[in-house]
Amino acid sequence: MDIVAFGWDAWWAWMAAGLALAIFEVLAPGFIFLGFAIGAGVVGVILLIGGGVAAWLSGSVALLLVVFAALSLIAWLVLRRVVGVRTNQTRYVDRDINDD
Repeated sequence: MDIVAFGWDAWWAWMAAGLALAIFEVLAPGFIFLGFAIGAGVVGVILLIGGGVAAWLSGSVALLLVVFAALSLIAWLVLRRVVGVRTNQTRYVDRDINDD
């Protein structure tokens, strides 16, 4: 089966997937889908620009997915570094507002 038959090398499909994942991130906040959205967007930009890297990537679905996964992981790690991990998420209430 040819890679072009499924559209894996279509830049617009990767951009649409990135946009859909970004919308999912808005609906389910917590940086769950944002790394994947950035990874899909970067793969879409690479395929849009073209050149040697795009020709190398568009030859194999497995290679394209590995690059997408690596870019998504890097984006997620950068987001964790920039935004940080929330500390003290558990809130302890030691005073009742009705006690005066």
